[in-house]
Amino acid sequence: MDLVNVLHMNEGTSECSYANSSVFQKYVMLKSMRFLEDTVKDYGTHGFPECFKLADLGCSSGANTFLFVANVLSIVHAVCLEKNLKAPEEFQVFLNDLPNNDFNELFKMTPQFFSKLEKSINCFVCGVPGSFYTRLFPSKSLHFVHSSYGLHWLSQIPEKLLDNNKGNIYIAKASPPRVYDAYFDQFNKDVTTFLQMRSEEIIPGGRMVLTLIGRSIADPTSKDCCSIYELLAKSLHDLVVEGLLHEEGINSFNIPIYHPCADELKTVIGSESSFRLDKLETFKVQWDVHDANDTRSEDDSGKFIAKTERAVMEPLFASHFGNTFMDKIFDSSMEERNEFESNDPLGVGTGASTEAPVPVDTCDFNISKLDIRAGQTSPTTANSVFYFAD
Repeated sequence: MDLVNVLHMNEGTSECSYANSSVFQKYVMLKSMRFLEDTVKDYGTHGFPECFKLADLGCSSGANTFLFVANVLSIVHAVCLEKNLKAPEEFQVFLNDLPNNDFNELFKMTPQFFSKLEKSINCFVCGVPGSFYTRLFPSKSLHFVHSSYGLHWLSQIPEKLLDNNKGNIYIAKASPPRVYDAYFDQFNKDVTTFLQMRSEEIIPGGRMVLTLIGRSIADPTSKDCCSIYELLAKSLHDLVVEGLLHEEGINSFNIPIYHPCADELKTVIGSESSFRLDKLETFKVQWDVHDANDTRSEDDSGKFIAKTERAVMEPLFASHFGNTFMDKIFDSSMEERNEFESNDPLGVGTGASTEAPVPVDTCDFNISKLDIRAGQTSPTTANSVFYFAD
């Protein structure tokens, strides 16, 4: 599977498009805003350059991209006012994603974004198609890099998987240990490459804020990160029973994604050694993001989660199984989730949260933030922050 040409979010503005089904991702961005603010403030302790250059890697399409850009611009100007510093005269924003990302939809939003900026802010936006596991920018050209929900995607299906994971589409309880090894080895290789590429592109003292979905414990088959894929796999097996799919199709399909625990991520960063880890924070987020006073039913909750899954996963599933059964796959996944929650013996099904606005859900996400700073006397060249969710 050629992931560079296959992997992208659902395009357009339909009900199942990423632009209209990325509330969950927006919530995570808002919840992690304090850390973004702290990182930008830390960078600007001694002032900002005349032209502040920032990149959003894996930007996808939709309003979330410009939410990040607007927040960074706002934070920079607030820091300059607070510390009596000269604000950058210009901002150069690079929006990066794989070539089949819906850049057209993204660019259609730029006039609205520019119209909301203060006239005194000179901001220039351009698209940069390509994999962030390759070089994207000239040497020492970036001051700030952001990536939200990108680094858990692998550059390819782990080569060592072969046919060792039959019946599963990700690491599962039934998977042999070598499946975990294959996934982690690929993740290690990819993140190492990512850090090496960015170490060439970011100026000494620069910063990165990166977000990825992870898990809260060492067990790679824990429910907090695997249940979503096990439910999707069950939906596929249901179609096999109905005679609509072949078992061989499932056996040859594995999702190119990996959700690390904190220790794994620390190990990868430490081994690569271009960056220094300054800070790591975690927080939990549930799939069904809504206000605690929301009266949404379990069926409505299931639909919301299925739309979120579909906006992200459909192009990948369609490239392997074809477009014919996409409705059935994700409708079945919604039904499987509702049944799973209603029979959940731990009582962690969808419902109102004791801490608004996050509801309880079967899939808890733990977001970890790592702050990697440029070293003055070491090969370190940038500051990076990772968030990863369980």
